[in-house]
Amino acid sequence: VETALRFGDGLVRQALTFTVSPGSEDTVAKILADYPSPQARVDETTRLFRTSVFMSGNRVVRAVEVKGDLTAALRFVARQPEIRAVEEALDPYLEEDRHLDDPASAREFFARASLPVVHHMTAAGPRPTADVHRHALLYPVKTGCGPAVASLLARQDELAVNKETAARQTARTLLSSTIFQRDDIVVRLVDLSVPLDRSPALAAGISGRRAAAVLGRLLDLGADGAVIDLSVADGLRRFLADCDMTPITDREAAGH
Repeated sequence: VETALRFGDGLVRQALTFTVSPGSEDTVAKILADYPSPQARVDETTRLFRTSVFMSGNRVVRAVEVKGDLTAALRFVARQPEIRAVEEALDPYLEEDRHLDDPASAREFFARASLPVVHHMTAAGPRPTADVHRHALLYPVKTGCGPAVASLLARQDELAVNKETAARQTARTLLSSTIFQRDDIVVRLVDLSVPLDRSPALAAGISGRRAAAVLGRLLDLGADGAVIDLSVADGLRRFLADCDMTPITDREAAGH
């Protein structure tokens, strides 16, 4: 899958992912939910657009959307006192040590935490202004299968949007999809016009038995001993319940 940081809607996207010490999840969620929002305007050409934070177990995913220069925006945010306070509050709970006062240590941590965009698509047409459901799905990827999972999901999302467009559906279901992937960590951030369980196959990123079978071979399903069949609705709903991350905060800049 080719990297597509800027595609379709003029936004640049990036995510970070890291793990926290088991047992600290509630404390970390409170830290990440309660901080004051930083100033949105970075400079004449760059502004923060949206920040979405999710957790699954002890894994955190923080996704940002920026209009303009991503690097300038990230540097700007890192200098804001409210963000610095959040990062310092997180430090005791990180599984991987970091020292923000040491530039080399901070750079190494954020380089390892980087979760790049490998695909993004936005459905054509006006976007609804209300009742948009945002979800982050963390896929249980088998060792070495991360790129294949990301590639399959990207193809399936494009097919789904093209199918909806060809059918001239007034109420589009999949509004946008962003796939983040590094090694075997694959996170798919989707905006849907319906609740997740109303269209489980589309929400999961598959259509038809063949795609379900291929994705099933690439994932570590049924870790608790239960068999999950992605080709049937009940299996899809069980799968979605397992990989749907818990939303912690979702902030859009005012007046965007």
